[in-house]
Amino acid sequence: MASIATVTQAQDGASDLLSRLVDAEGSAGHRYLISPELNAGRYATRNLADAIHHLCTLHGRHPGVLDHAAVHTAHDSARSWLIHAVDGFVTERAVLAKLVVAVGPLPSTPGQAESESAVNGQRHALEMLAQSDRDGCALGAAMALILDWHAVRGALDTIANRLGVMIPEAVLPTKQATLLVASQAATTPGVERALAFGAQQLLGQHRGLWDLLNARQIARGEY
Repeated sequence: MASIATVTQAQDGASDLLSRLVDAEGSAGHRYLISPELNAGRYATRNLADAIHHLCTLHGRHPGVLDHAAVHTAHDSARSWLIHAVDGFVTERAVLAKLVVAVGPLPSTPGQAESESAVNGQRHALEMLAQSDRDGCALGAAMALILDWHAVRGALDTIANRLGVMIPEAVLPTKQATLLVASQAATTPGVERALAFGAQQLLGQHRGLWDLLNARQIARGEY
């Protein structure tokens, strides 16, 4: 049985580790997400449309990361948080669907088949991650999704504003609430490592998506 000191150390470290991972590897730090090409340039609306279509492929279907994680997480301390996250992401899926309709067709881009295959592979990887039986892994992925989505939501708000489309505000768990649950769930160093692994893997998939979208923008020759 883990000592009280060991448990406390794991709990205190989990929230800090998760926060640092999102700061270092999350979408908010990706060059493309904050680039003029995506936010203000001549082709920004087209590039945002590309992002919306691909985000919808990755996270617009049910069940998603949060739904799977809710089934594969046994921590009582995370139950209310997961219910809030699952319910809140219903709104985010509806926003994605509404914006996909508003932006119109996917922009014509060289290598479309390869892009589609890559994003489908990412979605499959996230589904497997969120269904992991390793204690804490699915929860870590779910928490990283919520923490990273606050940055992703900025892109959704930008395209909605550019198109004059009204979308509801996000009703997802706050960063503070998410990190609190991480500290409560990390009852052992093993669970802490699993939380970090799940979070890091999800953040890596998000960064991979922004890399892909940046490459697609370049391939369209939009300068």
